[in-house]
Order: sequence, then C-alpha cells, then structure tokens
Amino acid sequence: MSANLKPLSVLVIDDDPIIRNLTRSYLKDKAEVYVVESPSTAFRILENEQIDLVITDFKLPEMDGLQVLERIKKEYIGIEVIMISSSSEMNTVIGALRKGAADYCKKPFTSAEIWLSIERTTKYAKLQSQLNTEVKKNDVLKKTVDQEVGCKIIGESPLIQQVKNQMEMVASTPDTSVLLIGESGTGKELVARGIHMLSQRNDSLFGAVNMSAIPDTLFESEFFGHKKGSFTGAISDKSGWFESINKGTLFLDEIGEMPMSLQVKLLRVLEDRKYTKLGTQDEMPFDIRIISATNKTVGELTGGKVFRLDLFHRIGTFVIQIPPLRDRVSDIAILVDYFVKIIAPKMGKQIESIDSAVISLLQNYTFPGNIRELRNMVERAIIMCNDKVLKKEHFYLTANLSAQTHLNLDDANDLFDLKELEKQTIIKALGQVNYNKAEAARLLNLEWNALYRRIQKYDIALPNEN
Repeated sequence: MSANLKPLSVLVIDDDPIIRNLTRSYLKDKAEVYVVESPSTAFRILENEQIDLVITDFKLPEMDGLQVLERIKKEYIGIEVIMISSSSEMNTVIGALRKGAADYCKKPFTSAEIWLSIERTTKYAKLQSQLNTEVKKNDVLKKTVDQEVGCKIIGESPLIQQVKNQMEMVASTPDTSVLLIGESGTGKELVARGIHMLSQRNDSLFGAVNMSAIPDTLFESEFFGHKKGSFTGAISDKSGWFESINKGTLFLDEIGEMPMSLQVKLLRVLEDRKYTKLGTQDEMPFDIRIISATNKTVGELTGGKVFRLDLFHRIGTFVIQIPPLRDRVSDIAILVDYFVKIIAPKMGKQIESIDSAVISLLQNYTFPGNIRELRNMVERAIIMCNDKVLKKEHFYLTANLSAQTHLNLDDANDLFDLKELEKQTIIKALGQVNYNKAEAARLLNLEWNALYRRIQKYDIALPNEN
C-alpha cells in the first residue's frame, strides 16, 4: 500500500470476543481496525475518528444492529455498513438491506468471505459517490440551462397575460397533452419549458425534439431506443426519448412537419402509453407529459391533408395560441430592456439607456421573425453601440427594412393586410439576396423550411424555377 494512500478505517461492533478478535486478525494487515462490544462505545469512536466502514452484529446489547444501522445512516452520511449475523433468515437480510446496509455476511465467516464483502461495499460506495457527483453536475447543468435558455415569459400585454394564465392552468394537471400554435420565433419552446417548470415534473428532465429533422428510418431508434445488434450500425445499446425523459416533459417541436407514416407510429404509442425497444419483445410503459408545437394553423392541422385528425386530438387536449410580436406591440419596450440587460454584460458593454426613437422605430416594424428577430436586432445593436445609449442608428438593418415597409404601406391599397405585407417582405428579402433562399431565411430570421412553406403558401415565383 502506498505511503500516501490512507488505509481503510473499519469499526467492528460485536459482543462476542471471539468474533472481534477473529475479525481484527483478518483485517489488520490491510486496514486500520477498531473493535468494540457495545453500540455506545462505537458511537463515541464515530464522533472522534474518521471511519470508512462499519461491520456490526445483528444481536447487540443496548440496541440491536438494525437500530445501530439506522442511526449511522442518519447521523454519519457516507459511512457504509455491513451487517453480520449467525441467522440466515431472509427477513433479517431483507430488513438490513432495506434500512441501508451495503451488504450482509453470515457468521461464521472466513477471511476471504469478509474481504469479499468489504470489496463489494467499497466498490458500491465509490459508485454511489460517482452517482452523487453526476447528480450534482446534472443539477448545476439544469440550473445553467434554465438561466441561459430561460423559461420566463416577458411581457404585460393582455395577450401574453392570457398565455401565462393558460400555462399555469395546464401545468397544474399531471399529464395533459398541450399543443402550442404560433409563428416561428414567438417563443413556443420557452412556453413549453415554462409549463414544465411550473408543473410537478420540474425535478425531472425536459427534452426537446425537432420532429422535422428526424429521418423516417431512425424514428423508432430515436424514440424507443435499441439494443446492440438490433440492426446494422447498432453497435451499442441506446435509450430512446421515452426512456431517458421518463417522468419528465417531452417537447415535440415542428410536429406539423411529420410525414403521415410517422404520425401513425406516434399516435399508436401515445394511445398505448407503451413502447417496445428495437431488438426486444417487451413493452415498456412511460410516464411523460407531451407538449407539441407547430406554426401551422388549427385549420391546416384539422383539414386531414397534412396531419391526422386523430393525432391532433391526441396531442391537442389543451391548445395555447402564442401571439406574434406584432399583436403585442406594448411588450416591445419591455423585451428590448430585458435583452439589453442580459446581452450587454456578456459583451462587456455598459448600456445605461435606450433612446425613445428606438422603441418608436421597433413598434412600427412588423417582425416577421417575431421575438427571435427582435433579440437578434438588439444583439447586433449592442455590438454596434460604442457609448452608453442605444440609439436608432445602431439598428441600421431594422431601420432600412422598416422604411421599406412604411413605403409599401403608404402606396398600397390593402393597407392593413398582414398576409400581403408578409408576402411583400419575403419578396423583398429574396430580391435583396439574389433569390438565395438560405440567405433570405437568415435575413428574415426564419427556418429554411418555414420560408419554403411561405413561398408555396403565397405562390411566390422564383427565377429559374419551373
């Protein structure tokens, strides 16, 4: 044993002197051993010495071994206990293990038997310590994610207050399915996380899946998991979403983009509340709240052309409509102030005030990218700002787009037609980037597939396309 490595410290409690002396002789070459005949003496040693492991008989004076075990587990967290007894009754064994004993050894025992028990116990203690460390890391990571991603809904407008009220109502239920409907960038995942944090599931995991990004061939593997060798490429066991997020909340984003073939599979598992891991025959139950989100309208989802009506009713027990930013203009000033406070310190900028012209500028803009677009605008403006006041000129791109929008409003007959305004904004963005759809999506703060749907929806003609 290395001189720098502290030897194992073992306390043996037994009123039989033969067992005490025998145990001491078994352990003295590999451990620092204390032997006592009564619990009261044992607890005095525990108060004054650093003990790693206790070996205690079941039958003792003053109190029995189970009472000693309970007190040690309560007062000396981290000390493992091995119970020894001449009895081989299962009730004794089960009682000891249920109360926290790490192992059980029947008397009389050999040197090899007691050392095997000690080795099992020390390995168990090490694994338990590693588990506790990982749990703490997970808690820290969870807090960090909550702080970075956030689940706080910013705003005081009547529409957003209605969303907050609906979140609180559905969060109080144990597992009601929720469907969030709103345009891209309105904060649907934020609302989903908020429901999770308000619910009794907040100590468990929150998982988010982009349904439009899962290939048909990997659906079962991603959601149900698989055993090693269950298919070509399955080189190890894998837990699916239903297993890894069990007891928590699973957020299915872009659910309206799922192919019909996958909708059938999802419907079946949601109805049965059971799944079968690939490579096995056993059905496994799961306890998860499902929160889904889409930027399609209720009419599009219930029309039966792109989405199964029975799946809509399964996931849409409670529907929350997330309003676009243009319908909650009064929240823009609050949101800008919030984004400045969280972004500026990260960039080493000290922004003390926001010019009123900035708010006026933003309140006259339609925000096709909603809150995501506003956040990006604020971040860019903070980068551009070299003093302590955020001004209109720092929102260069936003100002240009806003001016173009105002020009259209003045010239157009359909002054308040938001659909036409959105169409014209998309056409302008496409023209500005020479009809590069990926660049136009970035300019509009949209996902590429969301832009593609809008191009089809408004029948926008593109050059060089038949």
